[in-house]
Amino acid sequence: MQQNRWGKRIKAYRKLKGYTQIGFAKELGMSVSQLGDIERGKRVPTLETLEKISEQLDISIQELEPKK
Repeated sequence: MQQNRWGKRIKAYRKLKGYTQIGFAKELGMSVSQLGDIERGKRVPTLETLEKISEQLDISIQELEPKK
């Protein structure tokens, strides 16, 4: 269930920053289906992916970290 929380937080921040899923995936250099899988909790993001996401959103990885 932890992976689903990563996805929910990534999606929330993505929307907050005004990105569409298509535009954000393009900025990250990944497919829309990969990003969608992460946001739906079907795929756990790697540390490298989390670093790219946090850099693109201009937030820290800690801000993306699921709250318990």
